[in-house]
Amino acid sequence: MLRNDQLDQWDRENFFHPSTHLAQHARGESPNRVIKTASGVHIEDRDGNRLLDAFAGLYCVNVGYGRQEIAEAIAAQAKELAYYHSYVGHGTEASITLSKMILDRAPANMSKVYFGLGGSDANETNVKLIWYYNNILGRPEKKKIISRWRGYHGSGLVTGSLTGLELFHKKFDLPLAQVLHTEAPYYFRRDNLDQTEEQFVAHCVAELEAMIEREGADTIAAFIGEPILGTGGIVPPPAGYWPAIQAVLKKHDILLVADEVVTGFGRLGTMFGSDHYGLEADIITIAKGLTSAYAPLSGSIVSDKVWKVLEQGTDENGPIGHGWTYSAHPIGAAAGVANLKLIDELNLVENAGSTGAYLQKSMQEALGDHAHVGDIRGEGMLCAVEFVKDRDSRTFFDAADKIGPQVSATLLSQDSVIARAMPQGDILGFAPPFCLSREEVDTVVAATKRAVTTVLG
Repeated sequence: MLRNDQLDQWDRENFFHPSTHLAQHARGESPNRVIKTASGVHIEDRDGNRLLDAFAGLYCVNVGYGRQEIAEAIAAQAKELAYYHSYVGHGTEASITLSKMILDRAPANMSKVYFGLGGSDANETNVKLIWYYNNILGRPEKKKIISRWRGYHGSGLVTGSLTGLELFHKKFDLPLAQVLHTEAPYYFRRDNLDQTEEQFVAHCVAELEAMIEREGADTIAAFIGEPILGTGGIVPPPAGYWPAIQAVLKKHDILLVADEVVTGFGRLGTMFGSDHYGLEADIITIAKGLTSAYAPLSGSIVSDKVWKVLEQGTDENGPIGHGWTYSAHPIGAAAGVANLKLIDELNLVENAGSTGAYLQKSMQEALGDHAHVGDIRGEGMLCAVEFVKDRDSRTFFDAADKIGPQVSATLLSQDSVIARAMPQGDILGFAPPFCLSREEVDTVVAATKRAVTTVLG
């Protein structure tokens, strides 16, 4: 088949790709895949290769590819009004409607939605609002933010600091001083193998309490966490973790930010991960599932408690000095309205729960006894397989062996299935679109078993 080789050349000469080995790509040593079209759970590249996308882009194409309802909503909005800003009380039918739809689905204590473009800028907004909140309350020293190691909260200066992964800090002079990191709720990687889940939760709580005591509760503004760790390994929290952590935060008057960029709008089989784990957040971060990535849009859902203080601040100081040019962009908002309607009409949250459970069960049956599979875990439409050199001693492979990337590459080359080799560990991650069928689960699981057998025997 004819290829546009000039496109490959232009790519390597002009396009700065994120999360990429820049030198290898520029030299032509790494693959260049140009995606042309997509439908359902499959994408197709310019060479006609059809791939089953078991990671939904980047956990984001929740309703699946090729949904004409969303495309038509975007086109109609662009024809009627492609852009207007949302400063000083301006809005559009789409942005106002979407705000109402989000709050109708959000936990009951939520009050307003501020819109951005991606999860990173939403979490930057959250930190600014938290600092403003404490200044208005006369607590100028209460500004530090506690995150967790292995948490993922973005790639900006503050949000890259909140992210607890080495790759996002290395050579960037991060994390910034106002960000602290505490224990990840990652039971499989606990240091003390004799600990029960209950004991490990107590350890996580003790570590948090010790940090608060060292730093001083009067200096700590907020704690940010994903309901289930995402990019850090797709790790559900151990039983009892969130109630125990929230008790500590309430005792010390520390706000809770629930980063639901991945889990919001159905991925765990509930509308929000906060519903799933009983989180009572002060701010909720949303992005990917809000539009299923058909257009860029993110949001910060602010609680009644925080909103009242923001209102007080503007009474005392005038209009709030925060805004993005593209906040509540009407095209993104129109995509969000159409996307949330589809999620409801197609019962996709329910399917994420039931088909996700089938995915976990099937993966466990296929690989649970493999000598080099240490853990199979997940919740809803999130699943991870973690590889180990030795199961009994829980000895990990040398990172230089790149076992996870090898399995991911083999899965793609042998069976045209996309899964993600997660950073900081030999972990294969799955986060399929919610429209995944049980037959497609069987395809993914069988292909994964073949890839693991090819790489690890």
